[in-house]
Amino acid sequence: MDIKTLSPKDLSDQWDDIRPFRDDEIPAAMQRIAADAVFPQIIEYIYGGKNIESRIQEFASYKTVSQFQIGFMFDAINSIISKTTDSFTYSGFENLKKGTGYLFVSNHRDILLDAALLQIALYNSGLDCSEITFGDNLMQPGIISDIGKANRMFKVVRSGSSKDFYRTSLQLSSYIRYVVNQRNTSVWIAQRNGRTKDGNDKTSHTVLKMFSLSGGRKLSENFSTLNIVPMAVSYEKETCITQKVRELFLTQDHPYIKEKGEDLRSIMEGILSPKGKVHIQICKPISQEELQVADSMDRNEALAYMASVIDARIYEGYKLFNTNYIAYDMLYNTFKFTDKYTSEEYKLFADTMHATLSRWTDNLLPLMNLYLKVYSNPVLNKLSV
Repeated sequence: MDIKTLSPKDLSDQWDDIRPFRDDEIPAAMQRIAADAVFPQIIEYIYGGKNIESRIQEFASYKTVSQFQIGFMFDAINSIISKTTDSFTYSGFENLKKGTGYLFVSNHRDILLDAALLQIALYNSGLDCSEITFGDNLMQPGIISDIGKANRMFKVVRSGSSKDFYRTSLQLSSYIRYVVNQRNTSVWIAQRNGRTKDGNDKTSHTVLKMFSLSGGRKLSENFSTLNIVPMAVSYEKETCITQKVRELFLTQDHPYIKEKGEDLRSIMEGILSPKGKVHIQICKPISQEELQVADSMDRNEALAYMASVIDARIYEGYKLFNTNYIAYDMLYNTFKFTDKYTSEEYKLFADTMHATLSRWTDNLLPLMNLYLKVYSNPVLNKLSV
């Protein structure tokens, strides 16, 4: 299958500092990655330690983005699926048209895997893979950035003065619109900056404002050309749950300050930790009729309305697992969903929660409430629609 990639004639230099690699930039990137001291460990994880040297030599020979994705990234993602999930399912892809660009606006639970798993689902469904947004905190020079940009990831700048933030937001908005409208290529973006820590997925108005910067002032026309498709990703076992609960606990009293290397540790934890069952749901696209409702509102009301429409689609698209239902009943002291799980599953969930939190602190009660909210909030949200 062909994978749509950038060529020099596709681009002006206005996006050079955020765009993914072009094919002509791949050979040098492959050499840098293959020479990195960490790379043999990555190869060993993916292929089980067999023929590591020859695998690295093959990797270093890739000349195009397509060769890199099909020859390496799909193997890597399928390896993660086979080693860390009980099942990976997806639905709704039959409603997408090959050759059409979509803007997938997704809830965000894992730094790397939410978008990576989408690529496997698209590829297996006979559809073109998407480009992927990636925070500038992760796009520092080095192996992570090289692998990301080779995998068609482009940079989202989240820092700077208000003037700089407007400039970079306009640049990002125009690039997304160019990719979707002119190259007919899809884009994955999270509904908010950073992962949802408490399981309560909400679309950020800031993200929607960014979308609108590069289009006309009439929101219905502006947004309709982006072909917005909400996407829901659901994990039976929440990735990086200890880190998320710890951050929720610490931010109750003061702003959270990340430790050095924390983002990389989160990526590795997300890759290596058990996830149970995982599901991706491609939701019903946002229609022209729904968008036209926003034209009669002021801008803030319209953005709030748009966010609520996307949120409702994502909530409808959740696949709830026994972990979600157990957490709800446990947190609210009910028996509402006892038909959704067994007593053995209930005990396993409780034991896992205690063991997970006990590794960090002896003061379990406040952390247990936060832990249970991570899993139970999707139930509350799905019930709301």
